[in-house]
Amino acid sequence: MPPPPPLSTFLWFSLTSLTLKLLLIPSYHSTDFAVHLNWLALTHSLPITHWYSDAKSPWTLDYPPFFAYFELILSYPAKLLVPTSLERRTDVVLDGDHAILGFQRVSVMVADLVLYYAIWRLTKRFGGLRGIMIWVLVIWGPGLLMVDHVHFQYNGMLLGILMVSMGFLREERDLMGGFVFSVLLCFKHLFAVAGPVYFVYLLRRCFRDGGFWRGFGRLAVLGVVVVAVFVAAFGPFLYYGQILQVIHRMFPFGRGLCHAYWAPNFWVFYILSDKALAFVLRRLGFNIPRVESSFTGGLVGDSSPFSVLPEVTPLVTFALVLLAIFPCLIKAWKNPQPRNVIRWIAYAYTSGFLFGWHVHEKASLHFVIPIALVAIENSEEAQHYFILSIVSCYSLFPLLFEPQEYPLKVLLLLLHSALMWYGFSSLFPGSKKPNVDKLSEKKKLGSRTERSLSVTGKDRFCMGWIEKAYLLGIVFVEVWGQFLQPVFLGDRLPFLPLMLISAYCAFGMMYSWLWQLKSIVMLP
Repeated sequence: MPPPPPLSTFLWFSLTSLTLKLLLIPSYHSTDFAVHLNWLALTHSLPITHWYSDAKSPWTLDYPPFFAYFELILSYPAKLLVPTSLERRTDVVLDGDHAILGFQRVSVMVADLVLYYAIWRLTKRFGGLRGIMIWVLVIWGPGLLMVDHVHFQYNGMLLGILMVSMGFLREERDLMGGFVFSVLLCFKHLFAVAGPVYFVYLLRRCFRDGGFWRGFGRLAVLGVVVVAVFVAAFGPFLYYGQILQVIHRMFPFGRGLCHAYWAPNFWVFYILSDKALAFVLRRLGFNIPRVESSFTGGLVGDSSPFSVLPEVTPLVTFALVLLAIFPCLIKAWKNPQPRNVIRWIAYAYTSGFLFGWHVHEKASLHFVIPIALVAIENSEEAQHYFILSIVSCYSLFPLLFEPQEYPLKVLLLLLHSALMWYGFSSLFPGSKKPNVDKLSEKKKLGSRTERSLSVTGKDRFCMGWIEKAYLLGIVFVEVWGQFLQPVFLGDRLPFLPLMLISAYCAFGMMYSWLWQLKSIVMLP
């Protein structure tokens, strides 16, 4: 295997990405910017007993305590550099305050160092082009650029913590992997979707050898470490009698099934099926009541009314997510191999995205980024990732809805697609004659992951006509929404372009979930 790419090359990738992020500072920012700005001021100006009960601003604190502590830490340099950022606000009109805008943007860039560290650790075992390709997919990935450095969030830092945890698991350092994942849950609880995978995998690993009592000792140590993390995060709020308020803020089940812009998941088909059935039944003379739906009104917090199909509750979505990841749990229990753990975790997040309650489109990053780590294993993985990455990026287009950002998001997607095509084609060029030495070496290796690291004559990156047709359809969806609908429909059906994006991308997401499920079932 060739040596890993040098640190200087990694720094070049990182600095190139940083340059682009600096250029994006003046770009559009969403209300999430005001949310985090309010959290910055709230944690600095109020005692801890009021963090999760204060309702002066509409953007209340609803992340776990470690993220609140993170905002508190950020507030101290903010006080020195931009004192006005600590003023309590009830509006988002901050376009004229360049100092606040710059500080918040730079804070995301600094937080991204966690992601860079995680990627560097994970790619040290890959040689040559494989390591560089992962850097291209993650560090230069358009999804994080659009969500974190335009729309505004801290997903890079959180995904970095996740990937540090996965790196420890790959290195068979299970205690550290569980510890870091516990820390992640205390930063953002939505990552708990992979909790069952971690639980089953680590439980099975504790008893992998050495008898029952040695395994029980490992489990006890792991349990103490995890409990200690949660005590550090939630202990102060339990002490001050605020724990129920914290839980209430973290799990606002009063929100509807879907977000204002429908995430491209299973529930898009469920909603559209309900509307189609209601339309047909009315035509046939049935008395189907017309409900005032929140799905096209863009109101977060409304319930999710259905005309024909049964109402979906949070408990139903929770059960579906558990059912979806059950095959993964069986595999993790039967054969808890570190080489497969990234694939299992990514699949769990895919299942949560497809069947979860009130899922945001941004949550696709939770599995797109980890899957990049296995996309370099063979041409089939690369083909799957190529489609998934494009679909995920395109599904994020509605987040950047202002005209001045339109060329940016299109250019990012096109450039990303071109880099993926060139990189994967170079990594998996195939050949007319298979390499006999590599084929014989593959027979000696015991894992699918290791087998995939040798390129054979058939291991060639290419797309079939169905995949090409589907990706070409994205162009037609975008052309209709941006250029043709205003001509043919005018102001009618304003929700249609967003609905088409959600529905069309949902096919790609369902394909990815089924592909991952098949891949996991076929693992040894």
